[in-house]
Amino acid sequence: MARTVRNPKLDTRSARAKLAMRDSPYWVSLAPGCALGYRKGPKGGVWLAKLVRDKLRQQTTLGPADDAFDPDGKLAINYSEAQVKARDWFARKTRPAKPTGPYTVRDAVTDYLDWFRATGRKSIKETEASVKAFILPQLGNDEVLSLAAARLRKWHTEIAAAPPRLRTKLGNTQKTRDTNGDPEALRRRRATANRILTVLKAALNHAWREGKVPSDDAWRRVAPFREADAARVRYLDRNECRRLVNASAEPLRTIVRGALLTGARYSELARMHVTDFNRDSGTVLVRTSKAGKVRHIELTAEGLEFFNETTAGRAGNEALFNRDGTPWGKSHQQRPLVEACRAAKISPAVSFHTLRHTYASLMVMDAVPLMVVARNLGHADTRMVEKHYGHLATSYVREAIRAAKPLGIGQAAKVVPIAGAR
Repeated sequence: MARTVRNPKLDTRSARAKLAMRDSPYWVSLAPGCALGYRKGPKGGVWLAKLVRDKLRQQTTLGPADDAFDPDGKLAINYSEAQVKARDWFARKTRPAKPTGPYTVRDAVTDYLDWFRATGRKSIKETEASVKAFILPQLGNDEVLSLAAARLRKWHTEIAAAPPRLRTKLGNTQKTRDTNGDPEALRRRRATANRILTVLKAALNHAWREGKVPSDDAWRRVAPFREADAARVRYLDRNECRRLVNASAEPLRTIVRGALLTGARYSELARMHVTDFNRDSGTVLVRTSKAGKVRHIELTAEGLEFFNETTAGRAGNEALFNRDGTPWGKSHQQRPLVEACRAAKISPAVSFHTLRHTYASLMVMDAVPLMVVARNLGHADTRMVEKHYGHLATSYVREAIRAAKPLGIGQAAKVVPIAGAR
């Protein structure tokens, strides 16, 4: 067995705790062209292996580091175990390749999805659906080595030009939505085409990093549609919020109020328990968010009053929002919300996610700092808030600029304008 290469920055858990978080890994050379890497992120570190040979770079993820848990060789890997795994990977990669057939887009996508599942990503179902509907039927049999940028641009454009697909029973002719008269239809289709292009590029980039193809030039030269995601965020004004709450029958009314007062997603609200509300700190806990992070939502005075009222006298392990004792499940809110919008004279009907947009929009217009809004929404920084809601802060910015102290460099005007003169 090869000896363990020592490195004072990576040897121990305590040494790695002193390292700064960054996107680029910390590398240590194990052999010529072979290196072990450690990337530190907000959730902990991960071990990487890099092989550079014949001007071709390959890289793979070995597994999570033992930053928080004791090493077991799988869910938590220490420094010496990471070196063993890296050397095993180097050995596999340097063996003579067995003769195989052409490496197709289908092969690349299959390899990518296997890796994607292994990482535990939550969006695997959506990714698989995009692959099955848009990538494999059109590009699955194409050899990756023969892919041309023109071919990929044509495929990308055809997706944007096609009408939106509707859910259709297996074996039946695919149904589509009529978008005539909808000025936003083209932008939405281009946004969809961009998301699918991102999936394809991710699969092909994975194949390139794994050394299955020598170049990523073809798909790197295919650009997404510009400004396709620049949708105007829809939100309800305060009068519409009151009408919607008043028109909602219980138990929908309670969860709608919860959404408008926290900005939490439907799935986050549906998983909350009574014990997640902390009266002392005035916060509500989101245990599992879309990004997999825990966060505490700071409540307004109105929100604090609502949660005090809603949780009074209830057991801590009880679902905070429920339908007469039954938990809210996937899509349970859709039809009741459409009916409530119809009764509240809100047309077209809003989705539950619009309530999250409403919370953020009203907060920004009330001059709440963008970082505070971003934190309550669960964003790592203000970029998403600025992108979707920044324009709503215009009046706040204008007032702040007008309130700035003068420089005192002006001179009294001696010219009196004539009324009505141009």
